[in-house]
Amino acid sequence: MNNNMDIFGVDTAGLRNIVAEGLKGGSWCDLYFEQTVYNDLLLRDGIVASGGFHLDYGCGVRVLDGEKTGYAYSESTEMPALMDAARAAAAIAGKAGTFGTAAPVCPPEIDIVRQAWDSATKKELAAWLERLEAAIRAREHRTVKVIALLSWSQSDIMMYNSLDSLTSDSRPLGNVTVTVIFSDGRRTEQRNVSRSHRCGREMLSDGLLEALADEAVAGLDDSFAARRPKGGRMPVVMAAGASGILLHEAMGHAFEADFNRKGQSIFCDKMGRRICRRGINILDDATIPGNRGSLRIDDEGVPGQKTYMVQDGVLTSYLHDRISAGWYGVPPTGNGRRESFRYNPIPRMRATYMESGTDGTLQDLISSVRKGIYVDKFANGEVKIGEGDFTFYVNRGYLIENGRLTMPVKDINIIGNGPQALADIEAVAGDLKIDDGTWTCGKEQSAAVSCGIPSVLIKNLTVGGE
Repeated sequence: MNNNMDIFGVDTAGLRNIVAEGLKGGSWCDLYFEQTVYNDLLLRDGIVASGGFHLDYGCGVRVLDGEKTGYAYSESTEMPALMDAARAAAAIAGKAGTFGTAAPVCPPEIDIVRQAWDSATKKELAAWLERLEAAIRAREHRTVKVIALLSWSQSDIMMYNSLDSLTSDSRPLGNVTVTVIFSDGRRTEQRNVSRSHRCGREMLSDGLLEALADEAVAGLDDSFAARRPKGGRMPVVMAAGASGILLHEAMGHAFEADFNRKGQSIFCDKMGRRICRRGINILDDATIPGNRGSLRIDDEGVPGQKTYMVQDGVLTSYLHDRISAGWYGVPPTGNGRRESFRYNPIPRMRATYMESGTDGTLQDLISSVRKGIYVDKFANGEVKIGEGDFTFYVNRGYLIENGRLTMPVKDINIIGNGPQALADIEAVAGDLKIDDGTWTCGKEQSAAVSCGIPSVLIKNLTVGGE
C-alpha cells in the first residue's frame, strides 16, 4: 500500500528527525498525518439547494513520558512546522520512564471501494436524493416535510512512531440521513433514518433507497396511536439492531481501558470474573467489511481486530490503546482512536455488539413475559460511567400483556444500571443485527461507531411512564 508520503511531502529521513526531536521530552513519540476531503448535499423542500466542501490537513505529534502526554499539531506539513510541533509536545511531556509496545504488522483488508465518490457528478447525487423523497411521499400521504443529507468523505492517513513503524490507510465514509415529518391533522410524528458505510458511491443503490423509504414510514399508524403507559419496574424486551446503543453506552464505555486504569469504571476490579449469565458474548469489532466502525488500522497504527470483552459471561478484556496496553502489560487491541490530527488518541469503541444467543426467537422472548415493555427504537440517553447508571428515551415500543404485543407506547424512559442490567439478562435470541445508522460517539471527541444486539430480555428495569 502507498505510504502516502507524497500527499504529505515528507520522507523517511524527515520522519526520523521529527521523532528524534520529540524523544527529547519522553520515551515514545508518534506522528499522525491526515488529509480528509468532505462533501455534502442537502435536500430540503423538494430540492437540493445547498452543498458543502471541506478539506482538513495536518499532522499531530504525541510524546509520552510515563503517565504524562505531550501533544501538539500543525496544519502545515513543512519540516520547520513539524519540528516546532515536536518541540512543543516534548516540552509538555517532560522526560522520564520508558514506553513502547510493538504491534502486529498484518492489518486486515476490510475497505473496498468499487466506485470512487468523485466518479459521480453532483447532479447525479442530487437526483438520487430527489428520488428518495419521492419514494417516501409515494408511500405515505401524511408526509409534510423531508430533509435528506448525503455526505461523503475520504481520509488519507499516515502514521510513524519511535519503533520506526510506518503505516498508512485510506478511509472512505458515506452517510445518508433522512428526517421526515408526518401529520394526520391533529398530531405530528418525526422519523429519523440513516445509513453509513465505509465504501464508495456504490452504496447509493436502488435497494438502499427503497429500504430507507420503507423504514421511514414503517409502523406510522401505531406511532400516531401510541400513548404513555403506566410506569414501574418490569421486564423489558429490546429489539435486535439499534437497541445496541444501550449496550454501547451503558456497558461498552465501562469496558474502555482508560476508565478502568483510572479506577473510574464499575468493571475496574472484575477482570476474569463472571459478570452475566453463561452463553453471553460481547465484543468490539474493527473487521466487518464496509461497517462504519471498522478500521484497517487504528489511529496509533495498530491493526484492526476483533476483541471479546465478555466470553461466556466472563469479563476477559478491556479495550486498549497503546498507553493502557503498556500499563496492563497486554497487547493493544486496536482501539486507539481520535477525531482528527488535532486530538490525542484515547481508547474508543468501533463496532460493539453482543453475539446471537440460543434462546429462540423474538416472539419466544415476548411470549415469556406476562406484563412488560417491548422497546423497538431507543433515542438519546445519559450514562454515568463510574456507577453505570443510565437513562434512555424510547422513541417507539409496545406494551406486552400475557405474552402479546398490545398498546403502542411512546414518551417513556428506560432507567437502570449497566452492570445490573447485564446480570439481569434472562434470554438472548438468535437474531443478531448490526445497525448501519450514522452512529457517532462523543467521548471527549467525535468518532464514527456502530452497534448491534440480538433481541434480549432483561428481567427488571424501571420504565418511566405515568
